[in-house]
Amino acid sequence: MSLSTALSIAQNSLLNTQRQTSVVSKNMANAYNADYARRTAIISSLAPGAQVASIARATNTALFRQNLSAISGWTAQSAIVDGLDRLQTSVNGVDNASSPAVLIGKLQEALQFYASTPSNRTLAENTVEAARQLVLGLNQGTSAIQAFRTDMDGQIATAVGELNQLLADFKSVNDEIIKGTASGRDVLDSLDRRDALLKKISEIVPISTISRSGGDTMIVTADGSTLFETIPRYVHFERTPAYGAATQGNNVYVDGVPLFSATGANTTASGSLAAMVQLRDEYANGMQLQLDEIARGLITAFAEVDPGNPADVRAGLFTSLSVAPAIPAGGTVLTGLAGEIRLNALIDPTQGGDPLLLRDGANFDYNPADLASFSDRLRGYAERLDAQDSFVSVSGTIVGQSLTSYSASMVGWLEDARKTAAGAAETKSALVIRSSEALSNITSVNVDEEMALMLELEHSYSASAKMLQVVDEMLRTLLNAVR
Repeated sequence: MSLSTALSIAQNSLLNTQRQTSVVSKNMANAYNADYARRTAIISSLAPGAQVASIARATNTALFRQNLSAISGWTAQSAIVDGLDRLQTSVNGVDNASSPAVLIGKLQEALQFYASTPSNRTLAENTVEAARQLVLGLNQGTSAIQAFRTDMDGQIATAVGELNQLLADFKSVNDEIIKGTASGRDVLDSLDRRDALLKKISEIVPISTISRSGGDTMIVTADGSTLFETIPRYVHFERTPAYGAATQGNNVYVDGVPLFSATGANTTASGSLAAMVQLRDEYANGMQLQLDEIARGLITAFAEVDPGNPADVRAGLFTSLSVAPAIPAGGTVLTGLAGEIRLNALIDPTQGGDPLLLRDGANFDYNPADLASFSDRLRGYAERLDAQDSFVSVSGTIVGQSLTSYSASMVGWLEDARKTAAGAAETKSALVIRSSEALSNITSVNVDEEMALMLELEHSYSASAKMLQVVDEMLRTLLNAVR
């Protein structure tokens, strides 16, 4: 080997070692930022003794898309779990202690005590107080549901704003990649930032990407709506400032197309937007419907019928301005009735009424002889709570149930949804973890491997430097001999 060849090899070896050291240093820095992929130095030979080091970015398109899908599904499921937990606590209370089923049970128990001693005014007042707590529970439950819907609407508006901002940021990075690719510049860091933005977008809506020439990327939603193509497509949502029981929430539109509607506790939603719309429209409205049906059932169960004219039916212990003096028919939902139900002022002592009229009748005199032992009406009320009636279920079908069983099924409906949602969340969380680990094994930085490679490069650098030193000594000896 000639002296010049040895010098050339040593210089190239030292230069390539420096380049690879730079790559390792970059990877070590990226180890603290999960959004950046691992870099790899690729050495290629151009001519005898000449080598070129190029930098490549670790990536796997199939795993990345699977990870985006898993992130969307898990984010949606987590939102469903959190929302159902909030509804359970705000409407039914901790451990369902203030649920309509529990309050109806307490009213039924108070009626039975009062029927055993119908002359006891204190027991009459206790029964009316149990009815008041039930009315309060229905009123507060309605308020909590509508407050929940209003909050969900605000969160939807916030998420839409974040999505539009992410799409604007995506355009900036995507333009950088297109320009850099065209000019031959290094765009690896821009590619990392674009992937990070895609992950954030997938948390809000489910997406799929389409790679195009020049480094360009197009984004579409799971149902095929275009989210980004050269420019961001506007995501529109009109917020409703306050909700009533009859208020209908607005939909989210992506490029003029309504967002996909999700169903089920193991939600078909992907991304937080669809999950929040589902909570606002499906579960909150389902809770409201059941509260309204319970309120209607109470008004019906305690209605008073004129003994001389069975067609004359009037509200008894429970009433409402929207239906009084008529009694709502079974199998018909009166939206918002749970928020309007009240105690009859003729019976309620806090409104100047007489609680003994619960026994004798507020509209008609069922006890004309004023018998202190008259308990027929009280026992009849307790029995009516267990009598079959027609109720509307969450699915819209008519079911034959008693008021007590219907109120219990309301608790069961929500608890079953919570259990299913929690189980699905565990499954989808595991999928996110597995897909993230698989992607990380291919694209992310392994600090142990990089440290080992760093040591190898240090040794290689030392060897290259030693060779240059030997060549330098040989040249110096040769020049001295010539002199």
